Amino acid sequence: MAALSILDLVRVTQSTDARGALDNARDLAAHAEKWGYRRFWVAEHHNMPGIASAATSVVIAHIAAGSKSIRVGAGGIMLPNHAPIVIAEQFGTLARLFPDRIDLGLGRAPGTDKITVQALRRQPAAADTFPQDVLELRAYFVPASPGQRVQAVPAAGTNVPLWILGSSTYGAYLAAELGLPYAFASHFAPEQLLPALDIYRSRFKPSEQLGRPHAMVGVNIIAAETDREARRLATTQQMSFTGIFRGARQLSQPPIDDIETYWTPREKLQVRQMLARSIVGSPETVGTGLDALIEETAADEVMIVSDVYDHAARLRSFEIIADTRRAEARLELCTQA
Repeated sequence: MAALSILDLVRVTQSTDARGALDNARDLAAHAEKWGYRRFWVAEHHNMPGIASAATSVVIAHIAAGSKSIRVGAGGIMLPNHAPIVIAEQFGTLARLFPDRIDLGLGRAPGTDKITVQALRRQPAAADTFPQDVLELRAYFVPASPGQRVQAVPAAGTNVPLWILGSSTYGAYLAAELGLPYAFASHFAPEQLLPALDIYRSRFKPSEQLGRPHAMVGVNIIAAETDREARRLATTQQMSFTGIFRGARQLSQPPIDDIETYWTPREKLQVRQMLARSIVGSPETVGTGLDALIEETAADEVMIVSDVYDHAARLRSFEIIADTRRAEARLELCTQA
């Protein structure tokens, strides 16, 4: 059965400041490990007032310190923004503080706009060396060799597991070539999901880290007691995505009763294309949709975004999602018996 994991956006809302967003993420992780989620990831985004995870490694430390067993990591670090040795030092430190709990997902996009790219001192061609940077980073995590002149202290020997993230087929080719697990961002770029998974699985080469392909699929799931309430909660995310097309970097907004009064027909089409694989509804609707997604993609793992404004409602959404999988597992056991 496919494992469930969480990608948390660490949303700053109109009623919660950045500290509140960080503490809510930590609280969600503590609940998530009780509900059986495997991983809890946050992502590197810059110059976005509504997302508080820019200092990703620091946020990971905050979350990991508030939980006990769930794996915590980056989904992801935008590696071309950084020197590989610096990321190795950060995540090697995390691995020493929280042994066998840290993941490092890697992307090659900047995670921001063109002006902020300049502020990050990122070079225009930085993404071109992404494969070489991944190899350099991986080398820092293995045990140091005698006489090795440059070490990422204290990363050497931690063997932090690397993931390749992607929203196109590029990452699928790279993950397959390097023998790394692969996570596809179908929660905002669903179009190339199936071709990317086919490429990854057909071209996969075993490595020391991974003997067979391991594919993770990202999906937006918003669950509530009824379909109607879930659709209302989903308007928060729909407004956030509408803001992308309007060039508005805004705080997360409370749900509204009628999204049609908020967006234009063109914006509606654009947002629906990005959110095409979303699953929104009651426990029954979510269970059916999640089963269909896993069957279609043969995903080894599902990484869930549940972008709900109110923290209590977001906790309930993730609890419902976990309950649907526990019910499915019980059904499987009964069938096998």
